[in-house]
Order: sequence, then C-alpha cells, then structure tokens
Amino acid sequence: MKKEETEKILALLKSEGKRLTSKRALVYQVIQESESHLPAEEIYLRAKAIDPNISLSTVYRTLNILKELGLVRELHLDEEHHHYELVGGTAHYHMICSQCGKVEEFKSKLVERLTEELEKNYGFETKSIHIDFIGLCANCRSKT
Repeated sequence: MKKEETEKILALLKSEGKRLTSKRALVYQVIQESESHLPAEEIYLRAKAIDPNISLSTVYRTLNILKELGLVRELHLDEEHHHYELVGGTAHYHMICSQCGKVEEFKSKLVERLTEELEKNYGFETKSIHIDFIGLCANCRSKT
C-alpha cells in the first residue's frame, strides 16, 4: 500500500477512535489491488492467502469500518451478495449481465452533462451517482 494511502486511512481510523491493524490494512490492500468488484468472501480468500490467520468476521467488520469512513463503497450488483470497491478515482457506472453475472464498468459524458444540467437548472449539487444497467452481455446475447 502506498505511504500516502496508509497515512490517509490511519488518520481516518484515528479520528474515529480505531486502530490501523495489519488485517485492516490487508483487507484494504486486497480491494485496492483488485481489478474487479469483489464480494466479501473473495476478499477473505485473497487476504487469507497472504495472512492465514485472518477470519471472515474480521473481513466483514473491516468492510463495515471502511464503508463508514467513506473509503469503500458497497455495491448491489443484481445479486444476493454485495461487492466492494474503493471510493474515489474516476466516476464510472456498471453494466451487469443478468445471465452470467459479468460486471463491466463504463464512463459516460452524458452523465457528466446531466449532472451539469441539474446543477444549472435546479441548483442541485450531486454528491454521488449510482447507475447500473442490467441486461445481457454480448457473449450471452450471442448464445440466445
């Protein structure tokens, strides 16, 4: 984990009266290094491969703390379990295949323009946007 990231997390945890333990740092690192949205169980398996002493309950507690601090976002991607991603970075949205479960991120200038229009016409300040398109990916469409 980058030094500035560690310092940011440490400061946030301290402000909430919590410590930055090695296991909390590991959970954050697993999410940070992932190239996809991971469910808690997958975060646990990846963390356990690095630290066999981590428990699933520690992962869930850490995810809740990271969510409370605004470092991690919990996503409901049309499945029964949740996925997690870091907050920040560039704005993106999701296309979710209802058949195979594939999640693909995309960016859109249209959403940026809509946000600007809402601000201009209504004085509305957007804090966050959550857009999920649910349908069939190209691969599943070609099979039907």
